[in-house]
Amino acid sequence: MSGESRRQELLSSTALNIFRLNGQFLAVADELARPAGLTAAWWQVLGAVLNEPLPVSGIARAMGITRQSVQRIADLLVARELAEYAPNPAHRRAKLLRPTATGRAAIERIDPGHADLAARLAAELGDEGFAETVRVLEHLHKAMGALARHPVDPSEGI
Repeated sequence: MSGESRRQELLSSTALNIFRLNGQFLAVADELARPAGLTAAWWQVLGAVLNEPLPVSGIARAMGITRQSVQRIADLLVARELAEYAPNPAHRRAKLLRPTATGRAAIERIDPGHADLAARLAAELGDEGFAETVRVLEHLHKAMGALARHPVDPSEGI
């Protein structure tokens, strides 16, 4: 197998495993969030603003998803009184999203299950293996980000 073919195989395998892992994480997140009256997506958006209010566009950038997706979820969270919009001193039209006391309480109800899952995963991977997994995923994320900033023109070949 040529080096180029091997690299393509590695890329395909990486992508497939990431897609599977994403599905597994979403399923577990939904299970953890359900007793708190949340979905995985609601938890994700609320979690993004727990430490500081952010505009929808900032949440979208941090999460790597579209602004429209975050806007839809943010509006649902506000309608359910789990979050609220606040004035943004930096931008008159881009309101900040922040959790309400009800939203924070919902997130706190998830914490015991989250802690249990973290402990079980650490037992499976080992503490150092768990930390190494995070390092590898962060490295892959940065590499993919660098590639996105410098896309390849398919007509030029690689």
